Amino acid sequence: MKVLLKSKIFLILSIISCLFLFGCKANVYSDLKNGDLLFVTAKESGLSGAINNVTQKQKNASFDHIGILEKNKNDIFVLHAAPKGGSQKQNLKDFLKDQADDGQRVVIYRLKLEYQKTIPQAIQKAETMLGKPYNFNYILDENSYYCSDYIERAFRQDHIFKLEPMTFIDPKTGKTNEFWEEFYHKKNLKVPEGELGCNPNGLAASDKLNRIKEL
Repeated sequence: MKVLLKSKIFLILSIISCLFLFGCKANVYSDLKNGDLLFVTAKESGLSGAINNVTQKQKNASFDHIGILEKNKNDIFVLHAAPKGGSQKQNLKDFLKDQADDGQRVVIYRLKLEYQKTIPQAIQKAETMLGKPYNFNYILDENSYYCSDYIERAFRQDHIFKLEPMTFIDPKTGKTNEFWEEFYHKKNLKVPEGELGCNPNGLAASDKLNRIKEL
């Protein structure tokens, strides 16, 4: 009798625990809003580290990827341009899992109230760009996009973000970062120093955004 009672108590506690954990997890996403921007923290080495080395603007923020949240009645998606899959619409949970598997974190930024009206049109524009390949040269063109380029274009009509002259100079040495020098040499391309472009760190530094939280 005591064993049966203990089993029932254990079952009830397990159910309560599961409901509590599910509720907490749901609450993590419940305050996300349509049009929120998901910035992915940069790694210290490889392409991620090289991007951050020449673009970081804030001591407490270093990012190498960005996507925009599309929230509807059925689910939550991330629209983004990534090396694997190009411009795509990905379920939020899958997106977060991919970043976690790579040891990277996701930080939510949100447009300030006066710019919120631009979001529906930006998401609509982002939808029209789905299916395009990833731009592995990081030189602007109309047939492929890299992550921040994809987001800048989505909001371009309302001038939320702006293109700026790109730099590949290592701030520590004052010379072209070795990674980028070799990167473009292999592609038989000139380092596009000074050409217009954008990057996740530059977008995160916009005064039109507020940092909300880390997921």
